[in-house]
Amino acid sequence: MKRKVFIVSDATGTTAEKVVAAAVRQFSGANIAAEIYPRIRTEQALEDIVERAAEEGALVVHTIVDHDQRELLQRHCADAGLTDVDLIGPLVGALGAYVSADPHAQPGGEHPVDDEYYRRIEAVEFAVRNDDGQHPRNLRKADIVLVGISRTSKTPLSTYLAQRGYKVANVPIVLGIELPGELFKVDQRKVVGLSIKPAALARIRQARLQSLGMPADTAYGMQDHIRKELEYARQIFAGNPQWPVLDVTDRAIEETAAELLALRNQRMADEA
Repeated sequence: MKRKVFIVSDATGTTAEKVVAAAVRQFSGANIAAEIYPRIRTEQALEDIVERAAEEGALVVHTIVDHDQRELLQRHCADAGLTDVDLIGPLVGALGAYVSADPHAQPGGEHPVDDEYYRRIEAVEFAVRNDDGQHPRNLRKADIVLVGISRTSKTPLSTYLAQRGYKVANVPIVLGIELPGELFKVDQRKVVGLSIKPAALARIRQARLQSLGMPADTAYGMQDHIRKELEYARQIFAGNPQWPVLDVTDRAIEETAAELLALRNQRMADEA
């Protein structure tokens, strides 16, 4: 059974990522996947992540240096019945008591401010601004454009890739609605389709409906509607054979990202 660890940070998340990776190596037989959510500094962003974590029953690991934001995240996790692990709060508190001083509570204070840092921050901000089809005119500026129906990991994958410095936009496929014309004007080597098996998508959507307190028989989570959406997406992908299509069913974000980047780099090299 695959387990998820959501890493939440008000900076880049690099520190928490390394700690979690070291801990995961102690469980060689476990199927554990980490997802990173950097630059999280608003209540709405925290709520969205906790909601997503609740859908997947994830463990939440965080390095939020702001005391109020940290407590807010912990309350949301408690309300959702999630376990959270605070990697920085106890240490900051102990150090403060040891040196008899108050912490600065400055996100990302431990990271050097260099070109690479700013490149990643810019990429994360780009992914946030261009999530779920917002601002189609910006697609030409993206390094990668993800296309898929709802709940095919477009947003988590965009965030993960952005953390590694790629400007990623994602475009939703909605049954019966044409994709934006701007999508077909960008370098088509940048576009990647995402698909998923019907049964897996039904499970994910039913969990989503339950978390929102919506009826289980809502069309969004029904098998017939899901099959129609997937067929519509297949038609779009078939009409654009230059787009590779990755199946995200039961795959960790890291796996999908690794395959996507290898494929993208190969395409760019072959067609250069």
